[in-house]
Amino acid sequence: MHQAHTEAIAPSGAATAGAWGVVKAYVGLTKPRIIELLLVTTIPAMFLAADGLPPLGLALATFVGGTASAASANVFNSVLDADIDQHMRRTRRRPMPRHLVDPRAAYTFAVVLGLASLLLLGFGANWLSAGLSLVAILYYVFVYTLWLKRRTPQNIVWGGVAGCFPPLIGWTAVTGSIAVAPLVLFAIVFFWTPPHTWALGLRYREDYARVDVPMLPVVADAVTVTRQILVYSVLTVATTMALWPTAGTGWLYPAVAALCGAWLLVEAVRLHRRARAGLRDSALNPMRLFHWSNSYLALVFIAAAVDPLLF
Repeated sequence: MHQAHTEAIAPSGAATAGAWGVVKAYVGLTKPRIIELLLVTTIPAMFLAADGLPPLGLALATFVGGTASAASANVFNSVLDADIDQHMRRTRRRPMPRHLVDPRAAYTFAVVLGLASLLLLGFGANWLSAGLSLVAILYYVFVYTLWLKRRTPQNIVWGGVAGCFPPLIGWTAVTGSIAVAPLVLFAIVFFWTPPHTWALGLRYREDYARVDVPMLPVVADAVTVTRQILVYSVLTVATTMALWPTAGTGWLYPAVAALCGAWLLVEAVRLHRRARAGLRDSALNPMRLFHWSNSYLALVFIAAAVDPLLF
């Protein structure tokens, strides 16, 4: 039913889009909101690595190159997941389900973005950062999108590794090498991803079930899912605190990380209690934790960026 509806509205939307509509469609393929979140973990890593402000030219090259890298991976994902996106409420208005962009053109766009990211990072920063960017793209496309996503409830746990690369790229852009501190930043994003995504999965469980994507909320009950969310939230907060001695920050970072972490745990506990009480759907309100988890990650990484400017 959703497929028929999508095909019915797509031609008129594409025909009346015009030049601005085409631009919007291509931008939509890159999933800008996801890119924003990835950049929030890239730039602070550069501040930590530089122990202050990184060179402006280097920061711009890494910013633009990182944007192109994330955009490339997202465009590949948009094309490869078009068949399931058209049946999900959350995604059926994306450009590919609406047939606003030809798949071949979208693939070409993704390749061009990927090559641009490699060149920008390679010549603007260093080839280690460019190599990490390439690994992130390939991992997201082949390991997560094509292999894990439709096969295992642990898809987002291991598939989410691709989203952990931005802090490594930011750090290596400044230093040219990998150290313990950026690996901790990598781990923060790794442990943060499951509770963030599973909260969204609880909200759209029926969508994922309809397209046979075995997200944990599809194959397990709400109590089990929220228990896992709580476990990973604890690991996330513990890892954020581990950055304090590892990176040698001042007092600002641990203070912000502790306060935000405490609130994240409160939200995770509340969600688990609502699930144990038998609440479902809107009464369970998993989006409360989902939205806060976005703010949490941003605040923690911004504190990591600001801290070296003050101490």
